[in-house]
Amino acid sequence: MTETHSGSAVDLLVIGGGTAGIVAAKTAARFGADVLLVERDRMGGDCLWTGCVPSKSLIAAADAATCARSSAELGVRASEVAVDFAAVMRHVHAAISTIEPEDSPEALHAVGARVTLGSAHFLGPREAEVNGERIRFRQAIIATGSAPVMPGIEGLDRVDALTSETVWDIDELPSRLLVLGGGAIGCELAQAFARLGSHVTLVQRNARLLPKEDEAASAIVAEALRADGVDVLTGTELESITAATGGGGTAALSTGDAVRFDRILVALGRSPRVDDLDVAAAGVRLDDRGYVEVNDALRSSNRRIWAAGDVTGLPAFTHLAGGGGSTAATNAVLGLRRRIDRDAVPRVTFTHPEVAAVGVLPDDAAAHTCTVSEVQHAHTDRAIAEGETVGFTRLVIDRRGRVRGATIVGPRAGESIGEACLAVSAGLRTSAISSATHPYPTYSDALWNAAIADVRSRLESGALATVIGVLARVRRLVTR
Repeated sequence: MTETHSGSAVDLLVIGGGTAGIVAAKTAARFGADVLLVERDRMGGDCLWTGCVPSKSLIAAADAATCARSSAELGVRASEVAVDFAAVMRHVHAAISTIEPEDSPEALHAVGARVTLGSAHFLGPREAEVNGERIRFRQAIIATGSAPVMPGIEGLDRVDALTSETVWDIDELPSRLLVLGGGAIGCELAQAFARLGSHVTLVQRNARLLPKEDEAASAIVAEALRADGVDVLTGTELESITAATGGGGTAALSTGDAVRFDRILVALGRSPRVDDLDVAAAGVRLDDRGYVEVNDALRSSNRRIWAAGDVTGLPAFTHLAGGGGSTAATNAVLGLRRRIDRDAVPRVTFTHPEVAAVGVLPDDAAAHTCTVSEVQHAHTDRAIAEGETVGFTRLVIDRRGRVRGATIVGPRAGESIGEACLAVSAGLRTSAISSATHPYPTYSDALWNAAIADVRSRLESGALATVIGVLARVRRLVTR
């Protein structure tokens, strides 16, 4: 269902129908605002169509194939594992189709928001053109998201390069896949395609994979990808491409080597979608990277225009986009000054093992006058029982015992990080975590035991140790 606006003004104009825009529109409509959302393509945005949902569906299939092949240590042997890639992609698209109704125009209409499919751009500080109609708005939210970056590599334009947006359109497993970029998207897709049967080469110009994560976590992921058959080439750049007749080509690397490929997947980050908005006409400033400049309340340089999601240049995560959409809409409609918490934004790389992190990295603990409490998963009973002992949990803790950050590497790390997110956001101490009873045996035992270890070290040193010693001696005396 799509609607155009028949009046001359709306309380809130939302441009973009991804996670940030959908949450913003629903939030504002529930507050009683007259809301119009404009989406130029399809509702649901990158998360539904090209990001979270399809990638995790593909990863699930790859995990299933790997589990079937590698369970001999648990006493289970599969004689042969066959991957039907077309069926895998049908599973991917079935997952998208199942979730799609939650993001549909009908879902927004049900809570009182209207949706128009088409184009929008600003005409002035309080006016926009939507599908040729002039619309005045009291407030507006820009939530147009981001798009994959395509580098200017010689010859790249002569091959049918894939991105995180177009890889879901293929129905044949590439025999030789070249992945350019070693961030979260590159690592996830490289490992998944290798596990499904592709010969994958990953080229990363940085000295290591996942350069924004803890160095030890990066090393574990690199080793895991190699174990799955990925040729991981770090500190290497792709200099040029020679297209081959009939498809594919050869990539010339900075090392002097050449890599042949059937398909190439470019995963070198994203850039904001702002080109068609005419933000200058609205008095909205962009930063030096081209993102909408916002303060912690997500307000732009135009006091009536807000922004949320990837277009702001904040970490490009669906959960942050959703929270940002809610924050921006609440502030715009109710006149509040809610702010986003930039210090407690979790992130997960869904490789195997997963890498989950929030707050201060262990590598940066000293710079924040913090210490690190670590538990290796080789000492975590659930990991031992499942034969998944590679990984660790690290808590970054300040002098007052507050959890300032965490990094977890292991199966279901994305689930285990939730407790650390709460701790960082609420300023909880390790004593609060250690005193709460946790279920056994779970992977979250490692986080609990890391908190316990920190509390124990505090009790065994300094003033607390002295007080405990005195209390113990007094107790002995009075109970003789």
